[in-house]
Amino acid sequence: MVMNQEAVDLLSKIEPFALLPGDVLGAVAAQLALMTFPGGTVLAEQGRTTMDQIYIVRSGRLDLFFESRGEKALRSALDAGGIFGGISILMNAGLAIRSLTVTDDAALYVLPKTVFLELCQRFSDFRSHFVSAFNRRMQDESYGAAIAASQVVYFLSRIVPFSFLDEEEVKAIAPLVTAVHQPKDTVVFLQGESRVDGLYIVQKGAAERYFEDRQRKTLHSILGEGEMFGGISMLVNDLMAVRTLRTIEDTTFYKLPQSAFFDLCRRHEAFSEYFTDTFGKRMLDRTYAAVIAKNAPTRADALSLFNQPVREVCSRDLLICNADVSIQKAAGLMSRRRCSSIFVRGGAGNIIGILTDNDLRKKVITEGLPIEKSVTEIMSAPVMTVPDHALVFEALMAMMQQGIKHIGVTDARQQVVGVVTSQDVLGAQGQSPLFLIRDIAAAPGVEKIGQLHARLPQLVQNLIRAGTPAKQLNQFITTVSDSVLRKVIELALKDMEPPPVRFVFMIMGSEGRHEQTLKTDQDNAIVYDDPAAGAAGAVHAYFLKLGDRVCTNLDRCGYRFCDANVMARNPQLCQPLSVWKRRFSDWIHTAEAEELLYSSIFFDFRGGYGQTILIEQLRDYLAEALVGWSGFFRHLTQNALLHKPPLGFFRNFVVESKGEHRNKFDIKRAMLPIVDYARVYALKHGLSETNTLDRLHLLKQKEIIAAKDYNEIEQGYSFMMQLRFARQVRAILEEGIPPDNYINPKELSGLEQRLLKEIFIRIGNLQTGMSFEFTGEP
Repeated sequence: MVMNQEAVDLLSKIEPFALLPGDVLGAVAAQLALMTFPGGTVLAEQGRTTMDQIYIVRSGRLDLFFESRGEKALRSALDAGGIFGGISILMNAGLAIRSLTVTDDAALYVLPKTVFLELCQRFSDFRSHFVSAFNRRMQDESYGAAIAASQVVYFLSRIVPFSFLDEEEVKAIAPLVTAVHQPKDTVVFLQGESRVDGLYIVQKGAAERYFEDRQRKTLHSILGEGEMFGGISMLVNDLMAVRTLRTIEDTTFYKLPQSAFFDLCRRHEAFSEYFTDTFGKRMLDRTYAAVIAKNAPTRADALSLFNQPVREVCSRDLLICNADVSIQKAAGLMSRRRCSSIFVRGGAGNIIGILTDNDLRKKVITEGLPIEKSVTEIMSAPVMTVPDHALVFEALMAMMQQGIKHIGVTDARQQVVGVVTSQDVLGAQGQSPLFLIRDIAAAPGVEKIGQLHARLPQLVQNLIRAGTPAKQLNQFITTVSDSVLRKVIELALKDMEPPPVRFVFMIMGSEGRHEQTLKTDQDNAIVYDDPAAGAAGAVHAYFLKLGDRVCTNLDRCGYRFCDANVMARNPQLCQPLSVWKRRFSDWIHTAEAEELLYSSIFFDFRGGYGQTILIEQLRDYLAEALVGWSGFFRHLTQNALLHKPPLGFFRNFVVESKGEHRNKFDIKRAMLPIVDYARVYALKHGLSETNTLDRLHLLKQKEIIAAKDYNEIEQGYSFMMQLRFARQVRAILEEGIPPDNYINPKELSGLEQRLLKEIFIRIGNLQTGMSFEFTGEP
């Protein structure tokens, strides 16, 4: 290595090189490269150039300055002996703090960054020279502000969405950005209570954001360097924090003021859409009941019971007997324990049945069965169960639908470990939905049923406020409707001769899909066995009379007549099984798209009362008849595409321009594309399920639709259903008018409006895909 004596002489006169030992100084000089640059050469650009070397001026003159909005500030000159780059490497992550240009032709010694850093590590005085110089300069407010802005520019330019902006835009906002330091465990913003005054970007440290629901954290995530908080809150939630933000380390945030953030959003669509698109994707994962009920007070009463896991309320002190125990002994055990049920254990040690006090009354006392017989003679088997993680509401609905008062609770191994009774729920809540079902079953006549049905809106409102999800609300209302239908039919049959042949009262449309709301009309029909020769007229007259009585009484109970006359009182819809099969065959094989418009609801059918075997036979026939008939699916899809989400080209809501519902849109019609989508694919793939969400779930399980698409459809549908319920309850209980499905988007929060728009965009994408698959057109 040849020592450069001229370089040694220069370095020995310049601090901090003069502080180095002679042999080290000689070694450093040998590492230098001499380079010449003509006037006008730009050697470094503030905030852009990464310094891989330091410059030592041998001769010439250089201009050193900050750039701010096209102006040069804090200018200084570098002459012979001047050094550039050391502070940038040590104190600014290697990024040039200031710009450097050659004024007069210059000769510079260039020292590699690796050599410079090695010197800093070996000689503390050498390093301290640069650190002290930086600290002195930082005491100048102008210099400090310029340094901070330079660091901000570099930091922001590397992260989305600031990377979407041009360099001058980022430089322009940099002086507006301030550093906010928060110690560990500081709650910076509180969900729903704190106003967000800017965009907070983690510069150093970490923080957690989360929703709080009954003192539990949900949708929890960690924010690290470069991640942001506050954009969605400012844009779509009226400046209120959507989630809680708490530091989990000592954290420094870069804060972009609210006014500057909104200005960028107004002028740069890509910047704004980053937050709205992120919002759409994120909010589709929200608990939608919480969105609707977010302003409702926390309820400490028994309604909160419905949303607890059933393991929290079940009794684990089970009364169990062996299968060979007599009825008398089992009854004695129940009496001594004052227990209304006893589980029956089989030879393998597993639970095979349950004996209840109701079984004793109906099968022993009423029928006079000998009490010496085994409990297996009268036990209910198999035991109806729910998993221990199921909600109390789900257990309640299962008991309602099965007409039972006890339900077993199973653990992860499917073993019965507890029991919940209807009394557990009834005792906790005097206004329990189960009371309504019980009272309907005991109603003496149609007038009483109508009075009981009028209680439904208040119960639904209570359930909404308790955070009950839309699917459970549908399930509850449908269960009430089914109970009303059964009772009305029972009352009608009581005053008639026994049915001449087997029959089933078929329900269709929203009730057939288990998707009843508070605004609904009747969609029903009667299917009966083909009568013997010569009896067709009399049999038809009998069931038409039954259909007229049932439909009339349903109307009196609050289920209004269907405007299209799709009811069992219509002679065309009160027919034997063979006629129904022929009708479905005609729709499948010969109907054009226009004819299918009327008949689409018939493909969402289920049994409401009677011999459901007839429904199963009709469904089996339908599945076989659909195989290979692509024309049917093309027509069905063409009809489905007539229902478009109410969103305009410029992402504005399409609302009624006049009339009673001016400035509103029909949320039911907005949901129809998802109902149609699920129906088309379910029929195509032979699924017997009729509920929209259950159809979608099965399609996901069979990998017919992607999990991501399923999640977006399911959550969007649930959110719209929740909005629909909230609107109907408000109409009945607050406005005193019949329920409707019309939503005024201006009455929704900014958050809800944005979410609806994101849902409508996704619905449009679904329709495009469905159209391409079944019609060949995008």
